[in-house]
Amino acid sequence: MNWLVLDPAKDHDTLTMLHLAAQMLGKIRVRHAPWTNHGWHVALQPNARGLATLPTAASDARTFTLALDLCRQAIVLTTSAAERDELPLAAGSVSALHSGLLEMLGRHGLPSDFSGLPNEIAEAVAFAEDKQPRVYDPESAARFRESLAAMLPVFERFRAGFTGKSSPVHFWWGSFDLAVTRFSGRTAPQHPGGVPGLPDRVTREAYSQEVSSAGFWAGGATKADAFFYSYAYPEPPGFREHSIAAGGWNADWQEFTLPYEEVRTASEPEAVLTSFLQSTYEAAAELASWDRAKMEREPIAP
Repeated sequence: MNWLVLDPAKDHDTLTMLHLAAQMLGKIRVRHAPWTNHGWHVALQPNARGLATLPTAASDARTFTLALDLCRQAIVLTTSAAERDELPLAAGSVSALHSGLLEMLGRHGLPSDFSGLPNEIAEAVAFAEDKQPRVYDPESAARFRESLAAMLPVFERFRAGFTGKSSPVHFWWGSFDLAVTRFSGRTAPQHPGGVPGLPDRVTREAYSQEVSSAGFWAGGATKADAFFYSYAYPEPPGFREHSIAAGGWNADWQEFTLPYEEVRTASEPEAVLTSFLQSTYEAAAELASWDRAKMEREPIAP
């Protein structure tokens, strides 16, 4: 697989457009799909061409999906009635992309009402009012797609090694990160909330059970270097001091992190990422006394 360079200096405008486009798609699911535990129904699903929603029901027995197709460089709409439409991601601004999405949904008689204010972004500007010019670079988007394709098999194998409750490997549009979460099976203390742009009721339901969560953050609307992360909630005593196989504790983010560039340039990127995922999970599971013998297995078919 190709582990390609991700450069915030070059890619920021493109990743910002993708981040805010992903939020629009996810918010349609929030408004028009029944709530699933931990909000898993609103997460985007990685595929060979980019990221897509799960099917959403319209009022006339049709269902539809929306995808960030990073091969077509467009938001692609498909319906169960064999309709297809697309909206170029190179719209020039978030406002233009937002109005184009509403128009495309309206042409097909599909639900188009959703919250117009981005989540989990400091000092967020409403989609309709964000007229700042944004240069969308297809080459930046292609490298982002390839980076996800390179790491997905590692995350999927890691997910397959756990028989307890676990999320799919999915993509959170709020924070713009790929993630997989393992659950111990025990109830967690109420989360304090306070995540910017995210209602406390959503955060508290998401973290209502004890978890070890890991993923990849690409920055999105935040101009920053990409990294892999891992954290535990609640954080067991001694967690941040625990020895891990790669990366280290990040005091700014309050979690273990491993720079994407360090993985990309390693002689065996998949092995380095696997060691990070496994060792940080083991730190959480050991220190919090998870029943590891019951919930772990070799990731092969029985």
